[in-house]
Amino acid sequence: MARLETQPQVLIGEGWDDYGLVDSGHGRKLERYGDYRFVRPEPQAMWTPREADWAANGEFVPGSDEDGGGRWVFESPVPREGWPLAWNEVAFTASCTPFRHLGFFPDMAPVWDWMRGQLAGRDDAETMNLFGYTGVGTLALSAHGRVTHVDASKKSVAQARENAALAGLEDRPVRWMIDDAAKFAAREVRRGRRYDGIILDPPKFGRGPTGETWRLEENLPGLLADCRKLLDGDSRFLFLTVYAVRMSSLALAGLMDELFAELPGTIEHGDLAVREDGGVNGEGRILPTAIFARWSNPA
Repeated sequence: MARLETQPQVLIGEGWDDYGLVDSGHGRKLERYGDYRFVRPEPQAMWTPREADWAANGEFVPGSDEDGGGRWVFESPVPREGWPLAWNEVAFTASCTPFRHLGFFPDMAPVWDWMRGQLAGRDDAETMNLFGYTGVGTLALSAHGRVTHVDASKKSVAQARENAALAGLEDRPVRWMIDDAAKFAAREVRRGRRYDGIILDPPKFGRGPTGETWRLEENLPGLLADCRKLLDGDSRFLFLTVYAVRMSSLALAGLMDELFAELPGTIEHGDLAVREDGGVNGEGRILPTAIFARWSNPA
């Protein structure tokens, strides 16, 4: 049976040529995205910034309520259509979205590395990316075989396909599905499908393409149960990330421990984080961004 590791872990993302966390503090963070710099809200940055002056191209100013909202304020021109960035061989377009992020989640970089490690030596793996968004994780996985990319947003799936073309990876074996993630997973169970790996990054709240309502605390257990049915003793991993909820990673791991009891392998949990560029002696501060739980079953 899968072994639950109760000690939490921290997966730390380091900056790369096209992205870095420059500084953070007082509830905000300064990041570089290629040639541009942006300030965004970050409630977990409770310390004092290292730099007194944050020169940035733009800042996202949040709304006054807890439900989100807000707007971008620009100090200098930024391409409205976006600009190209890359992570390893995966190219994609960054842009200032109305949802405060820039079209991808840079703190997922260590997750992409970890998943690739689980599939090392494979070029025939079957994997699935639920809530796949703009497809950076999908394209990273596609080096190891066919990927099923699922997102309810037509716009996001269209952007994912454009990213594949930008990277010259449009011939990779990817199924692009515009669908409600929970309903799609349930249908895959009924079809008797199996996968070598699954990644899911569900929102706190969302709606499917025909108005389906998603609430994390209510709907995650059922979705995770269906994902478990799509895995077997020869599968390699499941990785779950959760943002912006008042929940412990140990709670996610506890749910996974119950559902994955009959499989071999290990269940781990903890925080995703990003390390600031530079800092004292080259060791920047570590900013937590999300919680995760994962199941792995090395070959």
